[in-house]
Amino acid sequence: MWTCPFCPEPPGWRVDLPALWERFAWLRPLRDTPQDAKYHAEGDVWTHLGMVLKVLSTLPAFRALNEADRNIVFAATVLHDISKPECTVIEEDGRIRSPNHAVRGVYKARRILAEDPAFGRNGTPFHSREAILSLVRWHGLPVQFPDKPDPVRAVLRPSFTTRYDLLTILADADHRGRKVSEPTDSAGKIALFPDYCREQRVWDGPYPFANDHSRFMYFRTENAHPTLHLFDDTKCEVTMMAGLPGGGKSTWIAANARGRGVVSLDDIRDELGVTPTDDQAPVITLAYERAREFLRRREDFIWNATSITRILRDKLIAIAAGYGARIKIVYVQPSIPEVRRRNTGRAKVVPESAWNRMFDRLDVPTVTEAHAVEYVLT
Repeated sequence: MWTCPFCPEPPGWRVDLPALWERFAWLRPLRDTPQDAKYHAEGDVWTHLGMVLKVLSTLPAFRALNEADRNIVFAATVLHDISKPECTVIEEDGRIRSPNHAVRGVYKARRILAEDPAFGRNGTPFHSREAILSLVRWHGLPVQFPDKPDPVRAVLRPSFTTRYDLLTILADADHRGRKVSEPTDSAGKIALFPDYCREQRVWDGPYPFANDHSRFMYFRTENAHPTLHLFDDTKCEVTMMAGLPGGGKSTWIAANARGRGVVSLDDIRDELGVTPTDDQAPVITLAYERAREFLRRREDFIWNATSITRILRDKLIAIAAGYGARIKIVYVQPSIPEVRRRNTGRAKVVPESAWNRMFDRLDVPTVTEAHAVEYVLT
């Protein structure tokens, strides 16, 4: 079982803030990051984090968790504001804001969990890591959901990656671990969140769509209703590989292609004589055209590219969906140190600086994007 360093344990439930400060240098910028006095009269982000962690250790709901879940919630709480230093802005009127700190926090926290040796020789295991990151990403949801344009959709999408019982514990500690200069309704919203999630059938897990196609179309269709039962009329299947260079995508294809055609961006670069540092437009144009040829013939095929961000994946998914194709994403990832090692041993090594940029943009795919996702964690 994976454990988070310094997670409080019974019977004392002690949070050792000096040890956290001493061990994790990436926490120190929090002390120099101011916060808006209206919502954080306690001062800087480090002061807030210390208050939140101490409150967390006292919550009956936290103490009642099993050891594995406590470690996940504690790690997510430590990391929930990790990107506030780079996201914080002071407006002309003196107000302080940290826009997008939860989104950017996922990328920063992933690197910490993957590379700080305190979290394991090979980093935090994949499923524990992604559970922590989902809590970082959505830690504001229990307070924000009533004000979303579509509150139902706001709680359905995260339900596929996030344990809402754990999220509520984090949000409760986050709310209690602060001082406010003006009263807020945050406590009431957090108290409402579990009942609202139960009403939407997501408190105990992902929303139970009628089938994969209904789920896929709901998340691609504005104003769609989740209870619709759509007939799966897909005509072929596109298998989209996703993963960092050196992860093993080509190895998976060699073992699983079963005669299917492959559209490979690396192969097209070789064919056109284009290097990775050249203009990639001709490569991408030809790749999409070859994909359309398969789709017109309603033939299953494999798309072999890194596809590391949701935006990159979405363009092909949109094209494939337009042709009535079923989309399966195969995400391949050994441990991050192993991926780095494999990349350096490849015939076509991706420069370390480029690899790092890709890692810092990585969006692990979820079933809200496709009909199915397979995780190959070698």
